[in-house]
Amino acid sequence: MIFSVLAVLAQDNDMVLNRPYADQKKLHFGFSVGMNFQDLNITNNGFVTEDGEAWFADIPKHSPGFSVTVLADWRISKHFNFRLSPGMYFGNKVVKFVNANADPEAPEPSRVMQSQNVKATYVVLPAEIKFSALRYRNMRPYFTGGVMGVYDVSKNHPDQLRLKDFDVMLTLGLGCDIYLPFFKLCPELKFCFGLRNLVEKNRPDLEDNPEMLRFTQSVDKVKNNMVVLTFYFE
Repeated sequence: MIFSVLAVLAQDNDMVLNRPYADQKKLHFGFSVGMNFQDLNITNNGFVTEDGEAWFADIPKHSPGFSVTVLADWRISKHFNFRLSPGMYFGNKVVKFVNANADPEAPEPSRVMQSQNVKATYVVLPAEIKFSALRYRNMRPYFTGGVMGVYDVSKNHPDQLRLKDFDVMLTLGLGCDIYLPFFKLCPELKFCFGLRNLVEKNRPDLEDNPEMLRFTQSVDKVKNNMVVLTFYFE
């Protein structure tokens, strides 16, 4: 509905170019608000415990989080801009552990299924190149690509899977500059792919607790993935 209304507003202003010199600025600033959907790409190894349990981890559903950033945009040329947009992403993931060898009618449910709530408060620093098409009236589509540093400051260290605090992600996005009378509104959809294996395999704190260590032993790799819907105001 928002995109439809904005498109109508842009068409109503076809005879008048809003902010005709906005793209000529060498440097400009802005801010954004939006939502993110956090995911973990989990690689299980089929580890079987001495009791015959084979635990597999997955994230069956996703819930939206909140994002807020500031923006600094440097014009390189007619079609290219360099952008820094530090900010914070708040989100949550629920990891489900299922014992593939369990009896579904087992009297102890914890032997069949367990879950772990992984809350995240990310401080992010995306560095991206923006490639913009030619402006058409009051709209200008664009693509972005770059890297993003991510640091989790939530200090949430659960007993099952423990994840590393720092990650580096590749980002790919697409959006559209919509020129309004007093500012640019830029809805953007961005896909983020983590490069590091985040699972902490070295867990000396669980050496005397095999009931918890079995989950770490069952997982080989955990990588971050995110989808971010952002509205920039520039």
